[in-house]
Amino acid sequence: MTVPPRTPRASTRPARIADVARLAGVSPATVSRTLANPDIVTTETRQRVIEAVRRTGYVPNIAGRNLRAQRSMMVLVVVPDIANPFFAEVLRGIDDTLSAAGYGLIIGNLNNATAKEARYVDLVSAGQVDGVLLLNGHIPEGNGRNLRDANVPMVAACERIPGADFPQVEIRNREAARRVIAHLVTLGHRRFGYISGPSNNILERERAAGFREGLADAGLPLTSASFFDGDFTFRTGAEAARVVLAMDVRPTAIFAANDEMAIGFLKTVHAAGLRIPADLSIVGFDAIEYADYCEPTLTTVHQPRHTIGATAAAQLVELMSGRARREPRVTRLDASLLLRQSTGPAPAPPQRSNRTRRHRRSPPS
Repeated sequence: MTVPPRTPRASTRPARIADVARLAGVSPATVSRTLANPDIVTTETRQRVIEAVRRTGYVPNIAGRNLRAQRSMMVLVVVPDIANPFFAEVLRGIDDTLSAAGYGLIIGNLNNATAKEARYVDLVSAGQVDGVLLLNGHIPEGNGRNLRDANVPMVAACERIPGADFPQVEIRNREAARRVIAHLVTLGHRRFGYISGPSNNILERERAAGFREGLADAGLPLTSASFFDGDFTFRTGAEAARVVLAMDVRPTAIFAANDEMAIGFLKTVHAAGLRIPADLSIVGFDAIEYADYCEPTLTTVHQPRHTIGATAAAQLVELMSGRARREPRVTRLDASLLLRQSTGPAPAPPQRSNRTRRHRRSPPS
């Protein structure tokens, strides 16, 4: 009777790398190389090592290996506000890409409070992460230090940082806003309203510029538009709606710089009795999940948020691995206009009554 080979492992202790090496017929150094970088060994050796790992139940000491290599295998992702639904799909794209490369992530939620930046600068400076993804539109600083001083690989996404000397990923915000106005013009709209984001935000500046360029493309003066201050929240969208409801001559189409403001606006005017889109068309920006569950559903600019996150994470992995150089390049992705129920033809202008026409003064003969 043939006796199956025994796994060289005592039942009272975990398997060691020497046990794997003995069973695979290779040196412990070869096992270590195979597990750390399988592409540098032959296919036969790799298969023997993997089979030996399976049979012994060996679990590599990742923490120890990372300590020896002076790597944490963690990435800090700085987010302006984790409660903003826009970032959920961006973070999913980041996590999918980092996980595939063997990295974990730490979410640094600023909650729109710059006072929290110092703790993340300290975290990076202490060597707790191998790289940083910035979704907040600027480089964090605090306690007299700037994140640049930590000298770790960085990539920015979503909000471009002017003058940054590292890779950035964004969408073509200005071009997307111009397409919104072009579409509304084809529906017959000539009076517009624009709900802005914070004036110091680069996304707001790009989208506002695209809005103005869209009016110019259509030969419409800037006076054909009304402007409302916002801050990317539902609340300021609702506030803009109350102003519009009180106007004698209202816009026939509203473009909000993000979906949250557009949804706040839509719900307020709808509750006041306006018919959307018969009386007023509304367009948002971002295509967050809520936009598909409004009543009516919201026409919006769709950002490839998963792709934004995945692209930025892939570029960071390239930097951390040394396969790419730090340089100030910008990757710009396309966005698309997603047509739903909140937009339609412009309402017909109010007609003069018969009485008005009857008492009209006749031109002199």
